[in-house]
Amino acid sequence: MAFVNHSTMTEFFLLGLSSDPHVQALLFVLFLGIYLLTLMGNLMMLLVIKADSHLHTPMYFFLSHLSFIDLCFSSIIVPKMLENLISKEKTISVEGCLAQIFFVFVTGGTEACLLSVMAYDRYAAICHPLLYAQVMRRDWCVQLVWVSWSLGSLDTLINISLTTQMDFCETRTIPQYSCELPSLFLLSCSDVSINLIVMFCSIIPHGLATSLSIFYSYGCIVSSILSVSSSSGRSKAFSTCSSHLITVSLFYGSAFLRYLTPTSGSPLELIFSLQYNVITPMLNPLIYSLKNKEVKAALKRTVRKCLQCFW
Repeated sequence: MAFVNHSTMTEFFLLGLSSDPHVQALLFVLFLGIYLLTLMGNLMMLLVIKADSHLHTPMYFFLSHLSFIDLCFSSIIVPKMLENLISKEKTISVEGCLAQIFFVFVTGGTEACLLSVMAYDRYAAICHPLLYAQVMRRDWCVQLVWVSWSLGSLDTLINISLTTQMDFCETRTIPQYSCELPSLFLLSCSDVSINLIVMFCSIIPHGLATSLSIFYSYGCIVSSILSVSSSSGRSKAFSTCSSHLITVSLFYGSAFLRYLTPTSGSPLELIFSLQYNVITPMLNPLIYSLKNKEVKAALKRTVRKCLQCFW
């Protein structure tokens, strides 16, 4: 089979979500709306947490970083997808493709770590309330965020450095709407066994370590909550954790199914990919704002302050 070196490749072709122009127009409107909601929702969370002193706590400090990551995560994928939906030539440069993979890995790996950190924060708040302020000090919270970004970046550098050495076949069509590492493996004429091993040896321990730490934290939380005699106390404790659990389920469920199943270009792969790339970043601010009385109260106070500045 003919092949070309990665250094001579100029672009890939993205099949996208549909070849029907009418469907593409509808999808453009749909995903433009989703992207605008994602931008507004996450920017709102960042603004409200920054502006309202009542939300200057470790929980909302981590939540603000989650909103920032979701903002970046969506902006890596959706603008190019929207461009290709209205463009005749659905292409992406090799550099742009590698950049997409790089930043998706960084933000995805960081979000996995951050969700684990947020579970630890809830564990400290519910299981050790008297020591919470001492345990979740400001400097410790900042360090946890930096560790999350560092681990996400480390996984990325390991995988991307190997990807840049791959040779590609003449077939340059990616059966997706964006560049993802498993899709590139199908286009390679070189041996990708080392790449696959490295990818699984970085993703699986990363995913297992973060997910198991979340399960352990919530196991302790549930045990602690069930020991509370007051039903209202149990209800309040569960309500503070439900938003985080929904976010964890959406992110981990779709990401694991996408990366741990064989790549074939099936519609199910597109659904899993859209779930964690596009839908979850939009839903996270809605989940945390609609289910959180403190955020809704802070939003009202922030809006009231803004209106007072104009009147």
